[in-house]
Amino acid sequence: MSNNDSSDTSYVKMSTADVASPSSGASAGTDASLVGKHCQLEYCNQLDFLPFLCQSCHKTFCLDHRSESSHNCSCAGAWAERRRLAQLARPSAGEGKRMRDLVSQKPCADDACKTIIGTSLVPGVHCPSCNRDYCLKHRLAEDHDCKSKVPIGARAASAATAAAMQASAKSALERFKLWGKTKREEAARSLPKPKPSTAAQRIIAVNTLKKTAKGDEKIPPEKRIYLYVEAESETAKAKIPKGEFFYNKEWVVGRVLDAAARSLQVQNINNQSSKEEDRLRVFHVEGGRMLEFNEKIEKALVNGNTIVLLRGVGPPPDLIEM
Repeated sequence: MSNNDSSDTSYVKMSTADVASPSSGASAGTDASLVGKHCQLEYCNQLDFLPFLCQSCHKTFCLDHRSESSHNCSCAGAWAERRRLAQLARPSAGEGKRMRDLVSQKPCADDACKTIIGTSLVPGVHCPSCNRDYCLKHRLAEDHDCKSKVPIGARAASAATAAAMQASAKSALERFKLWGKTKREEAARSLPKPKPSTAAQRIIAVNTLKKTAKGDEKIPPEKRIYLYVEAESETAKAKIPKGEFFYNKEWVVGRVLDAAARSLQVQNINNQSSKEEDRLRVFHVEGGRMLEFNEKIEKALVNGNTIVLLRGVGPPPDLIEM
């Protein structure tokens, strides 16, 4: 193949002698009119500063006669044929690779299925979990009950390892339950007891509480609920052990907990830790139970009730027995 064949461009590359000017020292005396090429069509001969090279007949032409049809190319179609043969000579995407099914012909591994897989019409699907091959109907793990099957080729020690891991998890759960029970017993001994009183005494106590309670003044009076708030000394150490506050009755317990922790200056890392031993909980003294974080306080509490902040006693329904 010639040098012209090696280039796919139709533009002519100008030589150094072609572009040199009289002012340059490289080729003094070169005529400026020689820059470019003359069209090789017999009756044209136009000087073109951006000539085109026909890739079929390898002649130079101007813009008007650059196509094979316009200059009646003597080798019309030669360039297109070379391109076609070059594309056919390129290796295909799968050349040199062995194309075969990963699954040989065999029955589907599902016990109730007799379908022959690995054929051209019914491909097989390999399950990496149980190391078996299935038809399309049973290819999903839930369709062939993958969890109950022992993987083919699995070592016998795997079952023993799984049993050991389950025993370890169960032991850790038992230790956590024992720790939670101990914490609940310690907290129960220090929790305040609800004071029995008559209806008249409760009204007087609530009226007194309304005069002394602190809270956000932006809360409308009709939406306020007045509570006694304490921090349990053993688990939730506070700079201010107790106080009297009012909150918005439309708030949930979690928001009341945050506000109470700020007021009593108790460390609150509920949003930073998922461990129960670090989390604060709210205990309702009159109700004798832990409150859920998403409970509305207007449904769980009334004016004059007492709530206690505790840490690490476990979530409901692990209630503290009074």
